[in-house]
Amino acid sequence: MKAQPLAGIRVLEVGAYISAPYAGVILASLGAEVVKVEPPEGEAFRRGEGNRSAYFIQYNSGKKSVAVNLKSKAGVSLVKSLVPRFDVLIENMRPGKMAALGLGEAACRELNPGLIYASISGFGSGGPWVDRPAYDTIGQSIGGIYSIMNDAHDRRLTGTCIADLITGISSAMGVLAALLGRERSPDRTGTLMETSLLEAMSTLTIDAMTQAYETDTDPVRNSRHPQAQNFCLETADGGGITMHLSVSQKFWRALARVIGREDLIDDPRYRTYDDRRVPAHYEELVRIVKEAFAKRPRSEWERLLTEEDVPFAPVLTMHEVAEHEQTRWLELMGPTVCGLPMVRPPWRFDGARPARSELRAEVGEHTHEVLREVCSESELKALAAAGDIVIAAASN
Repeated sequence: MKAQPLAGIRVLEVGAYISAPYAGVILASLGAEVVKVEPPEGEAFRRGEGNRSAYFIQYNSGKKSVAVNLKSKAGVSLVKSLVPRFDVLIENMRPGKMAALGLGEAACRELNPGLIYASISGFGSGGPWVDRPAYDTIGQSIGGIYSIMNDAHDRRLTGTCIADLITGISSAMGVLAALLGRERSPDRTGTLMETSLLEAMSTLTIDAMTQAYETDTDPVRNSRHPQAQNFCLETADGGGITMHLSVSQKFWRALARVIGREDLIDDPRYRTYDDRRVPAHYEELVRIVKEAFAKRPRSEWERLLTEEDVPFAPVLTMHEVAEHEQTRWLELMGPTVCGLPMVRPPWRFDGARPARSELRAEVGEHTHEVLREVCSESELKALAAAGDIVIAAASN
């Protein structure tokens, strides 16, 4: 299999910010031709920086830009005329908005019965929360992440857009499944694929949900730590080390040797995994290990833990992740565009990783190219003059 298994698939994206665009860029990295439908002023994540916005580049590189005014009947008609030429349509407008424009699932699949119509929302297409606005923070909150990632009665924001990103990934997975289903369908019938921030978050909280019902207690940040036997430690030079021992006696004994506390191996509080996962015993063990790790620099701990085969990793910043030797070996980053390393898809096919495109389209850069499939030159000039479309030249 080649590293771009979706070559030949065409995707029409009517999306903004992260969830739909991230799904689109994953599909583009896998070889699909993705055409982004933007308003004449450009998608919001361009942030007034055109094609130099770091966020726009990361979530939209490799896509073509068609600038269409969906507030005009002519603009909507143009998008409708494109629908029969595409395999997938991805949108993340509020529920009902696309239908109100005349671009809902029923209308689009009437034009193209084989279309995969991927609809992304905050809370789904119905129910009491259907009309509420939803951004990443809202998805993390209602999805349970803010309770799992914090201590009880100390709720804080997390450090990144977990809900939007997992929704983009979940959407791409749904599209891929729908495309496979269509290929296996005798009449190549398309489908409506729906997901939402709330639904996608369940893929990250499934373990916590299991724990909640196993223990009849809602888990918080440190609830799972005694079971996992994990540690996050500061070293003498200000570095960080994490370890995850799980149930292994081998790893526990190795850690005790590394910190020079072999006396703990037969301590009745720590002799077995069941002994060590007693919350009070685990808390005391954390204190002991913290004191030990504060006495040596991170590099020395990395050497000692590696020699004893203890499962560990350094706590890395984003810059350190990008430059780490294993990241480099995996070829996970690249190319660099405007100083920004592009994050490549997390798969390899027969050893080859899908590439990220360096293309960063200007607003409407591909309007002429794409709409030329359905319009004459005179029609395009008239549409541009009326403000229904924007035709721009490349400036990369």
